[in-house]
Amino acid sequence: MRNVLITGGAGFIGSHIADLLLCHGCNVRILDNLSPQVHRAAARPSYLSTEAELIVGDICDADAVRRALHGMDAVVHLAAAVGVGQSMYEIVAYTRTNEIGTAVLLEQLARRPVERLVCASSMSIYGEGLARRADGALMAPPERSRAQLRRGAWELQDDDGMPLTPAPTPEGKRPSLSSVYALNKYAQERLCLIAGQAYGIATCALRFFNVYGPRQALSNPYTGVLAIFAARLLHDRPPLLFEDGNQRRDFVHVRDVARACRLALESERTAGRVFNIGSGVSRTGRSVAEDLARVLGRGRIAPHVLGKYRAGDIRHCFADIGSAREMLGFAPQIAFEAGLAELAEWLCEQVAEDRVERATAELEARGLVA
Repeated sequence: MRNVLITGGAGFIGSHIADLLLCHGCNVRILDNLSPQVHRAAARPSYLSTEAELIVGDICDADAVRRALHGMDAVVHLAAAVGVGQSMYEIVAYTRTNEIGTAVLLEQLARRPVERLVCASSMSIYGEGLARRADGALMAPPERSRAQLRRGAWELQDDDGMPLTPAPTPEGKRPSLSSVYALNKYAQERLCLIAGQAYGIATCALRFFNVYGPRQALSNPYTGVLAIFAARLLHDRPPLLFEDGNQRRDFVHVRDVARACRLALESERTAGRVFNIGSGVSRTGRSVAEDLARVLGRGRIAPHVLGKYRAGDIRHCFADIGSAREMLGFAPQIAFEAGLAELAEWLCEQVAEDRVERATAELEARGLVA
């Protein structure tokens, strides 16, 4: 693909994709509204390559989208409002950006199709990840009940109350949409795949797991768990952990994610498919908070376990990346320890505003933390 549009491309993930595509000879154009929640100065970020053309505009603005698409061969669609917690009360804003914005993009693509479309989806659509019963059988676990959560019984159980062991989650697991954000992301990927099939655009969706690395928005308290932990630690405050801190997640480096996007643009085997993009390794929130504190030289600061549940959260989810290995040729290349050391080096040069307690209080005031 010679000319590539990245919607939402001035942010954390998009800027890394831009760098990689530019290094491989692509012309990159970015459409981004420079949201103040992500870009504090609401200005072009200093890390964004000067070789990338930036159009400041909203994904819901059909005229801006039409201008951005002119002359493009492919689109990487990242533009989205991101974050489970905030999505549970800013329902209109999230649905407008994530679903209506995607619809606006697709209506413009229907008038002027491109060759390729890559949609950024999310592991959040799975809800709880796959789990294994004591007899070894795999199953999609039921959602934890409010009564169970009020008792502080955090772990997954089957319908008979027997404990379940988390297992890697493949793309074939049926979605379980436990937050507004999850619903939005599933709608995004389905809209893109439906329109791609209808208009002859080779389209795939990449379900990102927990992406980390340099350029994360440190002052956005609703997204990027490592950035949220870092904002606390840089102020010598403990990271806050919901439940007991033993939730398991899959952390994948942003440059591995960028490479997955490039592979999706180039592969002839991706049309109509969805792929997990993760590391294939699970880690607890507690261990990640402790690891980050250590590499930042703040190992004395233990995470603060809240013992509370946040609406929309799930217990465990980590990726089975077998399909991405086979069909995309994707394999993560950056080990977590190396990626964390790189992140720590970048963090030491940053100024972060710690808004985490304020955001948590907002959720509590709305009855979304119990």
